[in-house]
Amino acid sequence: MAGKQLNVLTTLDQAKTQWYHFMAIVIAGMGFFTDAYDLFCISLVSKLLGRIYYTDTSSPNPGTLPPNVSAAVNGVALCGTLAGQLFFGWLGDKLGRKSVYGFTLILMVLCSVASGLSFGHTPKGVISTLCFFRFWLGFGIGGDYPLSATIMSEYANKRTRGAFIAAVFAMQGFGILFGAIVALVVSAAFRNSFPAPAYQANPAASLVPEADYVWRIILMFGTIPAALTYYWRMKMPETARYTALIAKNAKQAAADMSKVLNSEIIEDNAEREAAVGPSSNEWGLFSAQFVRRHGMHLVATTTTWFLLDIAFYSQNLFQKDIFSKVGWIPPAKTMNAVEEVFRIARAQALIALCGTIPGYWFTVAFIDVIGRFAIQIMGFFMMTVFMLGLAVPYHHWTTAGHHTGFVVMYGFTFFFANFGPNSTTFIVPAEIFPARLRSTCHGISAAAGKAGAIIGAFGFLYAAQDPHKPEAGYSPGIGIRNALFVLAGTNFLGTVMTLLVPESKGISLEEISKEAVDDEEAAA
Repeated sequence: MAGKQLNVLTTLDQAKTQWYHFMAIVIAGMGFFTDAYDLFCISLVSKLLGRIYYTDTSSPNPGTLPPNVSAAVNGVALCGTLAGQLFFGWLGDKLGRKSVYGFTLILMVLCSVASGLSFGHTPKGVISTLCFFRFWLGFGIGGDYPLSATIMSEYANKRTRGAFIAAVFAMQGFGILFGAIVALVVSAAFRNSFPAPAYQANPAASLVPEADYVWRIILMFGTIPAALTYYWRMKMPETARYTALIAKNAKQAAADMSKVLNSEIIEDNAEREAAVGPSSNEWGLFSAQFVRRHGMHLVATTTTWFLLDIAFYSQNLFQKDIFSKVGWIPPAKTMNAVEEVFRIARAQALIALCGTIPGYWFTVAFIDVIGRFAIQIMGFFMMTVFMLGLAVPYHHWTTAGHHTGFVVMYGFTFFFANFGPNSTTFIVPAEIFPARLRSTCHGISAAAGKAGAIIGAFGFLYAAQDPHKPEAGYSPGIGIRNALFVLAGTNFLGTVMTLLVPESKGISLEEISKEAVDDEEAAA
């Protein structure tokens, strides 16, 4: 039988939006700001790494990272993120959300700084050290996904919960933009302080020694905002749902929430037993009960996040290559090393400003109005449409005079990714699973997404190669046009799998997850 909900949880569900909600958004959001900065800033500097460590001045074109090195540099952090999501997701349910929240931030800050200080006497040494620290950076970033989502969902009221979780995730957009702005400022400063000719004019002089500082500064700079929020992370109380439902101390949960809500909440641990029921905490992730109640939900959250990230990370990590191929960024040999960083950063800043960030905040505005399901299915469908709009007339977009149209269409795919599945796949797993498995299931869903991201990061690099004239060191691929068709196909599959995703708008977490009901009622 279903029990009466605990007073503290009812109070949280019905609480008016107030200062502590915004503090929680900023504290959790700054972690995601750093996550996005650290994951995507590598795409701003990977061309520079190729010039610094792999240039042969007798070649007509500047150096680029060899295929295996490029795949490692771009993808190793994603591998770390996948491992971190699984590990910290599980740990968040075992030790508490707050207990491991500070550790993930420390790991991110230390490894981000260490990435910029990567050492070695040879190119292989530098790149190996960089990859080592970026793996552990990713491991820390991975922990932020399930912990931030779970903390925000368990702090929020049920009326605006979607907007609050979306606002935390939307800080990714500002992180991506901040990375591009930092790269613009740093590259502009070095370009003006150390002028150099284009590569085709003087290959040796086009790469000034000081360029080695550029990528290091960019990689390290994102740690500053995250480090500033560490104190406030440690001041946050444990979520009431963890304390009451998992630690089984409803009295402590009421005391913690009384402080943040500035109102007295009376709770008794005996009432907790009556409300939650004696058998509700018995079954686990690998039980038949979980499969019956939430098995299809986990299939839905993992497959949709997996399919989304194949397309999303392909677009984000390799947009510089796409912009070069359609002519929006000039050929590398017509620029010096630092100028190329500036051009890539400018292009990515425009996409972030015009497509990425607005999409995130449209989700914040509308998710509690039209719901998670509608936004996700619309986003996947529109991404499919715009990918086809890029792929079908691809030769038109690559001819002179039409490059701006390509960039506008490309920007719309980012807009509908973020006003769509990139936001909702993060939100839904934090709402539909029971408290004792919420962080674990979110971590599993997010890890499935990162598996898709790894496929996107490694696969797109090879698949997008021209079938007739691949870049040096690469095998012939299917070309960018056909790669866009493949991405359109994954987005369409995401549309289909979204049909399995339940709607959670405006419903209490305990009601959605059937936290306190027996198997007969759950099946009803």
